[in-house]
Amino acid sequence: MELNRSAHVDTFARDHLPAAGQWPDLRFDLPGSPGLHYPGRLNCGAELLDATVERLGPDRPAVRDGSARVWSYGELKAHVDRIAHTLTTDLGVVPGNRVLLRGPTTPWLAACWLAVMKAGAVAVTVLAAQRPQELATVCRIAQVRHALCDTRSADDLIKAAVPHLLMTLYGGSAPDDLLRRAAKKPTSYAALDTSADDVALIAFTSGTTGRPKGCLHFHRDVLAVADTFSAHVLRPHPDDLFAGTPPLGFTFGLGGLLVFPLRAGASTLLADRCGPEQLLERIQRHRVTVLFTAPTAYRAMLGALGAYDVSSLRRCVSAGEHLPAGLWHDWRRATGLRVINGIGATEMLHIFISAADGRIRPGTTGLPVPGYEARVLGTDGRPAPDGEPGLLAVRGPTGCRYLSDDRQRAYVRDGWNLTGDTYIRDPDGHFRYVARADDMIISAGCNIAGPEVEEALLRHPDVLEAAVVGRPDERRGQVVVAHVVLREGVPRTDETALVLREFTKKEIVPYKCPREIVFHEALPRTPTGKLQRFRLRAGALQFPRD
Repeated sequence: MELNRSAHVDTFARDHLPAAGQWPDLRFDLPGSPGLHYPGRLNCGAELLDATVERLGPDRPAVRDGSARVWSYGELKAHVDRIAHTLTTDLGVVPGNRVLLRGPTTPWLAACWLAVMKAGAVAVTVLAAQRPQELATVCRIAQVRHALCDTRSADDLIKAAVPHLLMTLYGGSAPDDLLRRAAKKPTSYAALDTSADDVALIAFTSGTTGRPKGCLHFHRDVLAVADTFSAHVLRPHPDDLFAGTPPLGFTFGLGGLLVFPLRAGASTLLADRCGPEQLLERIQRHRVTVLFTAPTAYRAMLGALGAYDVSSLRRCVSAGEHLPAGLWHDWRRATGLRVINGIGATEMLHIFISAADGRIRPGTTGLPVPGYEARVLGTDGRPAPDGEPGLLAVRGPTGCRYLSDDRQRAYVRDGWNLTGDTYIRDPDGHFRYVARADDMIISAGCNIAGPEVEEALLRHPDVLEAAVVGRPDERRGQVVVAHVVLREGVPRTDETALVLREFTKKEIVPYKCPREIVFHEALPRTPTGKLQRFRLRAGALQFPRD
């Protein structure tokens, strides 16, 4: 493994890449791939912004903020370049420094991210909902010394008490506010001549399994996910308007709401997180055409669709969790649109298995995205026969590089990225999700996939959400326990639990049915909406709603 000459003065990120023998096999020339060829010197911020302006002009709409305000590409570039000047001349940020970015999803957060890219620093974008201890952990692992923080999100970062952290606020009225300082800077900034394999960002896993892992991604990786999934599955148009719920601190949101629209010359709606009806209102008001969100949001929006005009939508993308076939069909019947399902990972940066249009098979995730290849591995580590469950392995132009973390050895084996998901490859090449590998329940010697039981429960009209886990049992090894959120007004009684158990027995074989049903007001989720089954397994049964 030989890397190009780095432009980083602060070499922490490159110095803490995994050892050469622990890297995934990065492939840019797989059969049927789009032929990804990137020069040795590359700055993804300049490619996403400057190159798009040069190609399509500065007057196209680029970013909207949820109100009437719209920035053109020229205006966005001017804001980004002023912030980049401020970073390097006023704040002392040098190439390779890690810069924490924290705040609600707004155009200014996006501008800060692009400025960090152009300045050659390393973005560590965190969620506005993260608490002081979580922020302190991220800063310690990534050795963060600079932070750009929305004034509305400053309190918890201050409480984190990160040693030697230089925090600069934006969006306030203080004389030293980042945006006030930036307003005095030139509107043109020459992006740093970074190497294509200089680290551009450290993305932290979202906490579904406890201790977070920092994932190092290069400048070329940022473009590669746009030039694979976005270009060949999503296929955006320059006139598209993107919107969605994932925050920019989640790589699903970074790609879907910033990288993909800018790479295509399209525009994006960057507004703070919202509930299903507010999201529908924004789709109607702004005439959104491309939507990125999770299955839980699609399910929540179904009940309110009749009150809104969503006819502008032409693409709906779902990831973050398994998309049940029933939900796919419900959305199709209600809107006429086929949801593009996909699986991605923070370790891979974005989606690597998906399908669109006529290639969609409801209930499956899809096919390897052009540029990637995937296989299902049996217990012997060899490809499993079609129809047999096993561990999903994938490789392509992006891959896992943990920041100083021994878990690299478990994720990457023989050059393949092992995502921790159990899948089945169907004879026609489609990949079908079974469960997270650690969510397989073994009861009396039988393998039971939690998501299959969840889908059965969700077919009952009184069930809003369901999460199924295994509980240790002396006689059976494990028993199936279902954690359920009911529709308003349905009593949480033993009689209701019995009704749901009997219903499930008619949907799937009886041995897979839950032996215990626990009712909740809400299920535990990360700020990005991912279900935290580890908390259910641990018996933490009271969860605040995000």
